[in-house]
Amino acid sequence: MSSDQTCVQCGRCCEKWGWGQKGVIEDLIPWIRESRLDILQHVSVMLANRRRCSASSISEKDLPDIIRIDYWTDPSGRALTSCPFFRRADDGKVFCRIHTAKPKVCIGFTPWNEGIRDYALNCPACRNSAP
Repeated sequence: MSSDQTCVQCGRCCEKWGWGQKGVIEDLIPWIRESRLDILQHVSVMLANRRRCSASSISEKDLPDIIRIDYWTDPSGRALTSCPFFRRADDGKVFCRIHTAKPKVCIGFTPWNEGIRDYALNCPACRNSAP
């Protein structure tokens, strides 16, 4: 498939893959610096002492102690079954409510490059190209 496909904002990737993702420290740094508690409250981290907590309760000094990051959870740490920032507009198009601050896993996701055949075949942006 072409690497220059254009997303049609159907939301299928967010519905299927937009939750239960593992995070990276590089995402947390700007969220902490910008006090993005709206995002951090939906991120669970496990520290080296095996303590799990919400990323909203950590600071930059805690970053070296993080051994696992999970997107998306409720503020109590329970895994969500959908992305809390997913929004479907009245016209049916899907928008990310944190688009300018979304995590690397979301920024880099392109179903036409993922090699996930069952998913790519259901992506409207992929339908006009051979899998």
